[in-house]
Amino acid sequence: MRRSSSKKSGQPTSATSINASSMDLFRSASSKATSKELERIDSLFYSYADSSSGLIEPDGIVTLCSALEVDHTDVRILMLAWKMQAERQGYFTLDEWRVGLKSLRADSISKLKKALPELEKEVRRPSNFVDFYAYAFRYCLTEEKQKSIDIESICQLLDLVLGSQFRAQVDYLIEYLKTQTDYKVINMDQWMGFLRFCNEISFPDFSNYDPLLAWPLILDNFVEWMRAKQGEVKCRIDSLPQSF
Repeated sequence: MRRSSSKKSGQPTSATSINASSMDLFRSASSKATSKELERIDSLFYSYADSSSGLIEPDGIVTLCSALEVDHTDVRILMLAWKMQAERQGYFTLDEWRVGLKSLRADSISKLKKALPELEKEVRRPSNFVDFYAYAFRYCLTEEKQKSIDIESICQLLDLVLGSQFRAQVDYLIEYLKTQTDYKVINMDQWMGFLRFCNEISFPDFSNYDPLLAWPLILDNFVEWMRAKQGEVKCRIDSLPQSF
């Protein structure tokens, strides 16, 4: 005769039942916590949103910046827009707000304020900065089918996103862009070229700059302008009376 099994097939053990019950409780608690967090994130959104449009509009962003104790021109607000992947400059939708604040784990102004320094560190990582830099250009395309940005706006954007990292290069680029007359607008290829130039080219001697490589023409012109400027300075120094 076969020995009868002490366990019936398919019958869960008491330990299995306890584990399953624990997992169900954990999932339920986690779901409730997530739901409460989302409620707080939504509530925060509507405290700054326009009641008629259902969007956080420019005035709401200014009020938000005041609560965060940062200027509305602070680069961290652009970083926040990048985190939300906001599509329209000066406006946040509820879905964009949720994406950004859930990622930052910020469901209150105090938490969002504390998250800003970490967000800046995240953006400054080389793996993220290229994406943020490209996003900054796209974010400023305010008209449908717009593919370029006027010189004045580009100068402001350069100062905002690159000024802290490449102060000297940005100052001279801005000076050049404001004095040259060949370009009225800047496109994405030229914009990305500025970042590559700052990262790769020895400044201010340009010793490793090769115009035969695939640089935007505007950067060839910028290097020529800089070298002419440096030549003028050298001539003025050489013409000074020699002291003995």
